[in-house]
Amino acid sequence: MAEENKEKARVPEKFKKMVDEIEKMSVLDLAELVKVLEKKFGVSAAAPAVAAVPVPASAAATAGEEEKSEFNVVLTGVGDKKIEVIKVVRDATQKGLKEAKDLVDAAAAGPQVVKENAKKEEAEVLKKKLEAAGAKVELK
Repeated sequence: MAEENKEKARVPEKFKKMVDEIEKMSVLDLAELVKVLEKKFGVSAAAPAVAAVPVPASAAATAGEEEKSEFNVVLTGVGDKKIEVIKVVRDATQKGLKEAKDLVDAAAAGPQVVKENAKKEEAEVLKKKLEAAGAKVELK
């Protein structure tokens, strides 16, 4: 399917170098790049998807509060036991050692999502494991 998208997507010559560089990046680096661009330009990468389905902000907020059964586990601080935190992140995400370490290192600069859309029980268990390893965690 990715090959089909490459054939359909015509990249203007002025963007080819930039697209080539982005293709070489890891998923963690891409996520970090998106966050940097969002902060720098005051935009959100999620805005087009939200704009496609017009929902009043108050209705969206109310619906989110009522149905909160899935959470994002966000690593906000590493603490003194960095290696223990890396082990827990690696276990929870099934990522390799380097990817887990990169995610934990990035958390020192700013909050990083460890697991998205986790069930409430799973998110709470992961939060307890990370906190036991010395990390600071939020459920969002």
